[in-house]
Amino acid sequence: MRIIAKKTLRAFWEKHPDAEQPLKAWYEMAKAADWSNPAALKAQIGTASLVGKDRVVFNIAGNKYRLVVAVTYRYQALYIRFVGTHGQYDQINAAEV
Repeated sequence: MRIIAKKTLRAFWEKHPDAEQPLKAWYEMAKAADWSNPAALKAQIGTASLVGKDRVVFNIAGNKYRLVVAVTYRYQALYIRFVGTHGQYDQINAAEV
């Protein structure tokens, strides 16, 4: 999968250093993935939550942080839409960010 934009992840881990390694691990795993549909994604990452028509929420660092991506399976692309703490996540609508 192509991931757009890693700089969002980098900006987050600069503020939350404990998120750096888990986000880098997620990035490498997602980059190597070949998710052709939501079922393929869920089969690989059972803890991922499918939200709305194209959003997926990932738990990061033992569920300390949340990562929301928009997925375009046809183009094998993940668009980083949000990364934050649970408190910050509770303030957004994951299906619309």
